[in-house]
Amino acid sequence: MKRLHVTALLAGCATLAALGQAGAGGFTRGTADTDIIFEEGNFNMRAGVTLVSPQRGYETITSPLLGGTVNASDGDHVDGYAVPSMAVKFNLNDDLRCAGTYTQSFGAGAEYGPQAVTAGLIDGTGTISEEFESNEFGATCGYKFDLSKGRAWLLGGVFGQDFSYQQVVQFAPGLPPPLNIAAGGTGTLSFDDSWRAGYRIGVAYEIPEIALRAQLMYRSAVTHTPANGPGDNFVVRLADGTAIASFPTDGEGTLPQSLELKLQSGIAPGWLAFGSVRWTDWSVLDVLTYNIQGLPGNPRVLEYYYRDGWTVTGGIGHAFNETVSASAGLSWDRGVSTTEDALTDTYTLFSGVSLRDKLGGELRFGAALSYLTSGSVDADPTPTTPGAGNSFAYTVGDDWSVAGTLSYAVNW
Repeated sequence: MKRLHVTALLAGCATLAALGQAGAGGFTRGTADTDIIFEEGNFNMRAGVTLVSPQRGYETITSPLLGGTVNASDGDHVDGYAVPSMAVKFNLNDDLRCAGTYTQSFGAGAEYGPQAVTAGLIDGTGTISEEFESNEFGATCGYKFDLSKGRAWLLGGVFGQDFSYQQVVQFAPGLPPPLNIAAGGTGTLSFDDSWRAGYRIGVAYEIPEIALRAQLMYRSAVTHTPANGPGDNFVVRLADGTAIASFPTDGEGTLPQSLELKLQSGIAPGWLAFGSVRWTDWSVLDVLTYNIQGLPGNPRVLEYYYRDGWTVTGGIGHAFNETVSASAGLSWDRGVSTTEDALTDTYTLFSGVSLRDKLGGELRFGAALSYLTSGSVDADPTPTTPGAGNSFAYTVGDDWSVAGTLSYAVNW
């Protein structure tokens, strides 16, 4: 039993590698905790939260409305966020296990300062804030086959994912009716799509006695089509905040599929090496197409033009005894931006500690420091019509992000 306790503790510290991927890969936030399927025990439960605080703002902004290129004074515009994660696993028999999971799979948020809002008025609307979230509830099962050495797994399940989006813009003078009466006021674009289904499938091979596991998991893309529901509208307000009109909206956009390979193995008594490579099909998100019914200019687009993302993570863990283990590692995430955003390459150093108590519970906590590389975005030469490039040009410098995670697991 002593060897099994230490091996389980080592395997658990490898799950802290997810901290190195917090905020990596475009709008990726959390990944469903399906690794709980591999844990021993008839019933397992784990819950936790990861807090991420990006420090990213514009370094320079270039716009004729600001008189050319100016040093930005708006401060950081990317919002911090929390990623919840919960998982419960049951053994249905000796070979079949199923897990229910929850996480916030995708999301982003930003609030812009007066310089950025003013610069954005070149196309008629300066963005004040933008936010979206996507939650995932899933059920995944694993069926194992005992081999002469180790065991193989078939994995699969379904999940439901929602989508909510909100953008607040300021109106420039000179807009066509009926928006001309709202110059200096705001418009709030909202989408709220109900649950859409997706699936995940995978395979794995493991030798539990040495904490060896190789796992390949695919997660499907999900297309959202919010259409004229109570949360799908464009509300126009005067500068004093008075709402004067509301227009129904509809739209369509796809959140990406992904494929991840995870590896881990004991390499010496009390030592574990782990790593992963994840591909995310962010190039599927070129534009989000939408209509504001009753206003000219349809269809409209929110432009992204992302490229595929790659996230590579590696690290090492050590069990000091049956109670305490620790891990540390490094991850690299390739930035997905091409013409629209400054989602640049990110390097993350992370570490964590796992503490097992006498009642079968396990406390895991960790921290991460991310280095966000510099970048620049050119202005769209025709800002009032769809095309590559932001409505104004800007640069971002070398920035940092910090994150922390805390979770607790029990098993019987």
